[in-house]
Amino acid sequence: MTDQHSTLRAQRRSETQRMIQAHAVRLFTERGYDATAVTDVAEAAGVSPMTVYRHFPTKEDLVLFDQNGRIVGERIAASSAAQHLVRRIGNALIESATTLTGGAHGDSPTADERFLLARLRLMISTPALRAKHLDNQYVLQRAIVDGLGDEADDPDTLFHTQAAASACLAAMHTAVMRWAEDNGRTDLPALITQAFTATFGASVFGDGAAVDGGQP
Repeated sequence: MTDQHSTLRAQRRSETQRMIQAHAVRLFTERGYDATAVTDVAEAAGVSPMTVYRHFPTKEDLVLFDQNGRIVGERIAASSAAQHLVRRIGNALIESATTLTGGAHGDSPTADERFLLARLRLMISTPALRAKHLDNQYVLQRAIVDGLGDEADDPDTLFHTQAAASACLAAMHTAVMRWAEDNGRTDLPALITQAFTATFGASVFGDGAAVDGGQP
């Protein structure tokens, strides 16, 4: 019973977070980030400012918060250590992008894609968010390392993992910016795959990529 209650609480928390964030992104887009106060977001969401801050400690978090780090870490942990390290990281990032965009792409952006696009535009256009976005990249790198667990417990392997993660995140960032410029008309996971292939080569990140024990 306790586990069931914990699961229900986590679900309600996640639903509340999504609802508050959706209102925040809408208001920031309509009125401007600086012109919109946290109290405005609370009023639109029908909750108290205290509830907003309980879920999003800072105003920036209302835009930047997502489940990307958790998803990527889980995918990394579930991947085979026999795969090339870059391939493991890249696949996890692509799978996360597929989850965040709703897992499907048609002629026009889905609701999940429109929400992600709105967040990206706010990050790009708002100086405070651009600066904070760099912190998110570090958090994502940390999630990748943590996903490997004991595999990255010695200094040399940790260094290689951090370098590979940084390179993958830079390539992904380029793809995400292109996707935003295209207004979501292209498939984001496909763009990220193209960026990885261009960066690391088809021999590492393509169909039939070599298996080499996971080293970059």
